Amino acid sequence: MVGVPGPTLDRATRTFLKGRAVAGVVLFRRNITDVAALVALTSELHQLSAERPLLVAIDHEGGRVNRLDEPFTRFPPAAVVGKAASPHLAYRQGIAMGEELRSVGIDVDFAPVLDVASNAANPVIGDRAFGFHPRMVARLGISVAHGLQRTGVVPVGKHFPGHGDTAVDSHLDLPVVERTLAELERTELFPFRRAIQTGIDAIMTAHVVYPALDRENPATLSRRILGDILRERFRFRGVVFSDDMEMKAIAARHAPGDAAVQAIEAGVDCLVTCLTIDVAEQMISGLERAAPRRARLAARMEEASARIEGLRRSHLRRLRRPYAYPPIPPEGFANHRNLARWIEERAAVARA
Repeated sequence: MVGVPGPTLDRATRTFLKGRAVAGVVLFRRNITDVAALVALTSELHQLSAERPLLVAIDHEGGRVNRLDEPFTRFPPAAVVGKAASPHLAYRQGIAMGEELRSVGIDVDFAPVLDVASNAANPVIGDRAFGFHPRMVARLGISVAHGLQRTGVVPVGKHFPGHGDTAVDSHLDLPVVERTLAELERTELFPFRRAIQTGIDAIMTAHVVYPALDRENPATLSRRILGDILRERFRFRGVVFSDDMEMKAIAARHAPGDAAVQAIEAGVDCLVTCLTIDVAEQMISGLERAAPRRARLAARMEEASARIEGLRRSHLRRLRRPYAYPPIPPEGFANHRNLARWIEERAAVARA
């Protein structure tokens, strides 16, 4: 899954998306100017391949991780939803977010965050987490995920096995979480286990080292974490997305092709690159060179492809009218703005 340069597809990008092994596109602010242009972009992306329509994804958490301006709703961050402490309101927010994403042809939301805010000095998670109690994080995160699923949007729980206790931003360097196995079981892993038990479709990995689980490799590159824990112990059968493979936690230590091979062998199904198509091309080429010589890699690539295709098909079955979008009201989504305000007011009362 790749990022594209701008709000329209140039010839080189269009050729790449049609001719290479790409499952979808992840959108950022650089891709969004206004509603009409966004719908035109997602429509073109879906039409590039009639047999295997690309999945269009976005990071849409609420709060500071928000790519969509007016007329879309500015939803509160997860921490505010956590202070409101209402699974029902979290579920309604998931529905509202999903309705807005579907209105412009977005299929996948890289949310909810299932990390537990166990480190106040965490530079990257902070108010993106629902709170510091694993059970509350699980209840609210699952509620948001179920709301998204109800609208036909695919939720992706992140960042497995937990990014909440890091003191380093994985965009800039490789974090290490020095927790015991028992501590990880009680805190980091708990929300993911619950989300898997309730049927979440997809999980995103963390570029974080957990010595109690794997002393050498970050989760994205760890067969012990993705294979032994996620697949075998937790019995997760959905799609595993990597976090952005261009983040320095990975990119500063591994060449793109080598990182791609190790991630797929570890258990990642869909590699995500957010900045440059060139890196995606290098990863695809690295996999193509290595697969004929590595039977495990070739088998994993077949397995990953089947999982992604299964996700695409189940997603399309959920949509009553795939890629037919109702018009957005001129005044925006007034009921969604009211919902966001109710959540903020309930959180404020709880703080008082």
